[in-house]
Amino acid sequence: MVAAIEAKVPELATAAVLLDRFQRMVRKRSVEHLAEWLEAAATSPLASFARGIKADEAAVTAALNEPWSNGRTEGQINRLKMLKRHMYGRAGLVLLKARLIGAVS
Repeated sequence: MVAAIEAKVPELATAAVLLDRFQRMVRKRSVEHLAEWLEAAATSPLASFARGIKADEAAVTAALNEPWSNGRTEGQINRLKMLKRHMYGRAGLVLLKARLIGAVS
């Protein structure tokens, strides 16, 4: 089915190849092919995504080069925001505080 779709819409096949290349760069944390990937993606269906990466290329390069990650922090923030949204409009700060303390345990 994928082959039939790609045969009828070759732009999707190109996008799939580019996405696979980008995913390999991220997984291997390799930045050497980023510039050529950006050039190839600039004229593909991924052009908007490539422009976003190009606009913040220094951050993307640092993310691929550096061993640090803020994923854990972002996860905690996401969890707290979800709890806050879940408790919105209910019993106020007292219940929210009890729920947050209970979630940390």
